[in-house]
Amino acid sequence: MSPRYDGFLPGQPIIEGYRSGGFHFAGMSHRGSILALPSGIHIWNVGHISQMDMASLVTILAEPAGTIEMLIIGTGEALAPLPRDVRAALNAAGVRADVMATHHAVPTYNILLGERRKVAAALISEDSKTS
Repeated sequence: MSPRYDGFLPGQPIIEGYRSGGFHFAGMSHRGSILALPSGIHIWNVGHISQMDMASLVTILAEPAGTIEMLIIGTGEALAPLPRDVRAALNAAGVRADVMATHHAVPTYNILLGERRKVAAALISEDSKTS
C-alpha cells in the first residue's frame, strides 16, 4: 500500500494512476482533488467544476509568470464547461485551459509533461464531487 499524501509534494512528478477517486504519484496516494503545478502537487479543495472560482485559482496563479502555458482541467467523471470568469482569469494570465474528464486529463498531462511542455493540471476527483 502506498503512503498517504496529505499536503504538498515539491517537484512535478507524473501522475502514476487514477482510480476510485484517488491519484497515485511519487509512490504515494491521495483521495480527492489535486493541483499538479510546476512547484509541486497540492491538495485542491474543489469537488465539482461549479466550485471553481477566483479563490480556487489562487495557487495556480501564484506560480511564476510563464511557467504554465497550458492548464489541463479534469472535471471529474464527465466533461463540464469551465465557468466564464475562471477562463477569463486564466486567459489574462497567459494560461490556456483545456477541459476534459479527469480520466482523460491524467494521461494528457503526463504526455505533455514528458514532452517538457509548460503544463499544469487541476484534477477533480470523481469521488470528491458534490451534487
